[in-house]
Amino acid sequence: MGAVGLALTGSVLAACGGDGGRAQLNWYINPDGQVTLNKLAETCSTDDYKINIQVLPASATDQRTQLARRLAAKDSSTDLMSLDPVFVPEFANAKWLAPFEGELADQVLDDDVLKGAAETVQWDDKVVAAPQWANTQVLWYRKSLAKAAGLDMTKPVTWDQVIDAADAEGGTVGVQANKYEAYVVWINSLIQGAGGNILDPSTVESGRDAKVTIDSEAGRDAAAVIQKLARSKARQADFTTSNEGTSLGQMFPAKGPGEFMTNWTFVYKNYEGLIGKAGGPKDKKGLEDLGWARYPQTVAGEQSKPPIGGIDIGVGAYSKHLDYAQQAAVCVTSAKAQSALAVNEGLMPSRQSVYDSPELTKAYPASLLELYSQSIETGGPRPKSAFYSQISNAVQSRWHSPTSVSPRTTPERSAAFLKSILRGEALL
Repeated sequence: MGAVGLALTGSVLAACGGDGGRAQLNWYINPDGQVTLNKLAETCSTDDYKINIQVLPASATDQRTQLARRLAAKDSSTDLMSLDPVFVPEFANAKWLAPFEGELADQVLDDDVLKGAAETVQWDDKVVAAPQWANTQVLWYRKSLAKAAGLDMTKPVTWDQVIDAADAEGGTVGVQANKYEAYVVWINSLIQGAGGNILDPSTVESGRDAKVTIDSEAGRDAAAVIQKLARSKARQADFTTSNEGTSLGQMFPAKGPGEFMTNWTFVYKNYEGLIGKAGGPKDKKGLEDLGWARYPQTVAGEQSKPPIGGIDIGVGAYSKHLDYAQQAAVCVTSAKAQSALAVNEGLMPSRQSVYDSPELTKAYPASLLELYSQSIETGGPRPKSAFYSQISNAVQSRWHSPTSVSPRTTPERSAAFLKSILRGEALL
């Protein structure tokens, strides 16, 4: 597919000149979408500054560690950084991010930004980062499998229905249940889908004094879903170590009916690029058997809360070129930049207008674009806490292995441990 043009307008995007005298801005990116991000860095450079790409490690945890070490040391060469949304509160609370103010803040966070993405860049009533691309999960499935099971995918479906349908037809259910961040994403969405939260949202920004609410009816409903899949024949063989990539090959197996799978927005482009290849559909007609629906409900009748992810662009508080860095951040998160990332890399926009653009409506099915934008608009964020890393690790330590999860004991045990971690009374 041809690259979307990156010609962007405005004084911020003046043509590049020679390097002599230009400020050098370092932009630390995660490895996703490097080709387009490099083009953005080139196009968004101006006569006044040049944006240089620095690639962070693949793991979100390692990305956080590297950036935190630099910023804790007041590194003046960390100008822009691509941040997983869950790390924004920690960095903002530590005063490591330069807030956007005035007209820049209005540009970064206007009414065009989807609600789920907008919530990730605000801290202490300030706009502390710029949403670049947004991520969410949907339910991917084989239409033929759902039809054989008698499941009406035009209506909301529950986790129980999905597991039972796959079990009855010899299919499987793909999730992310290894001991890592994506497992917490699943747990959090299950709990929110049952009307609860890991932490009370009204207290979460109070840090160590946040109220732990994982031991609740919603927590038990979430544990029941995990337990049911763990005990089902629909469980995939690598269930306890599953990640975003492991179940991709189960959708179009050489034999068998395929799967239902909760996974991120990259899935469509992945399978589109695998037509006729190993792990993908045999032909274009085979790709038409790929279906998508809103994230499953934890409790029947209770709207699901799809996960919210993506990348926000922060500006280092110790940058020597704060004004230029913030101008550059506005440029690399513009509507045209987001369109290029979506079409070329499968990294979906945080702005509604981009979903409606001719570039995206040509590149994706209309129903899929609508599902993505609705899921981001109405999805559920993970706890917005400066102590998120500790919270995530505490939850992982008590909910893994998923084969040991019990509605009777797991929420209670994890609540007690999480309280101890937040109070500094226990170690991870």
